[in-house]
Amino acid sequence: MTLLGIEGYAPAWHHDAEALAAVHRTKFVRLIGRKLRSGWLMWDMAERGWFADGPVVLDFGVTRVEITHRKFDECAITWDEIDMSVPIDWYEHFDWRPDPHAALRRARGQILKAVNVIELVTRADWRPRVLHAVEFLFDGSRLAVYNAMDENGLTDLPERDLPVTHWRRVHIA
Repeated sequence: MTLLGIEGYAPAWHHDAEALAAVHRTKFVRLIGRKLRSGWLMWDMAERGWFADGPVVLDFGVTRVEITHRKFDECAITWDEIDMSVPIDWYEHFDWRPDPHAALRRARGQILKAVNVIELVTRADWRPRVLHAVEFLFDGSRLAVYNAMDENGLTDLPERDLPVTHWRRVHIA
């Protein structure tokens, strides 16, 4: 399978935070206490910037976790599916870049303490909760890979800056 020109990349999409947490809990538990070695982003060489539709890859040494968002509230997490040494076969102008985003650079080398899924709590009957982000809490820093409306976003804003009344955390590890 090939998605976004990435050989072997076959994400399974979720829109429910509890289901996403349950599927990946065992693997995330194994990462607690490990240092983030690096974060990788899909790079558009023609545009000279991050291609935010591509997965965010977090390398913890023993394993890599690959996170991507699409549509309004879908998220997929894969593990060691992406071989970054294999060229991306999609329009011939994509590559991988290590730590090109400031939030990734600030988290690099930090010890992972916890992982959560963050949901936005809404008033809509059709979707009272919207899967928003996968949050990594490190010693002294925070990294969230979030849904930026059909693509990925990255932030390291402190958790205290989230509006408490509109967000719900689902603990993974």
